[in-house]
Amino acid sequence: MPYRYHDDIATADIAFEAWGATLEELFKTAADAETIRCTETVPCFLENTALDLLLFDFLGELIFHKDAGRLLLRPKELSLTEEDGAWELAAELCGEAIDASRHPLNVDVKAVTLHRFSLEQEPDGTWRAMVVLDI
Repeated sequence: MPYRYHDDIATADIAFEAWGATLEELFKTAADAETIRCTETVPCFLENTALDLLLFDFLGELIFHKDAGRLLLRPKELSLTEEDGAWELAAELCGEAIDASRHPLNVDVKAVTLHRFSLEQEPDGTWRAMVVLDI
């Protein structure tokens, strides 16, 4: 399991740490939700000059689709490129409409926070992120 929850970081929020051998793997891991079936697809294109803020924006995009379209999405395909000092993310998100019988949303994620938010490359080359979600 390339992520773990931390219940000692925030009391009214959810904190988790995700990691991956590549940036793409880390972004996918941070956005993964295994109980979501792929019945709908949505394209996603984001750009940011800061790599960590691109991850922040990406997770925020998933929350936006949950709130605005009642869609639970996860990345099916994802690529990251750096060009002229800016990072670009291109992804195909797939998922399904929220179904209370299949998706017991015990808590509602409202936003990604910058509290303790980090993205860094480890000495062994793997990538690690710490994320706190406002619920």
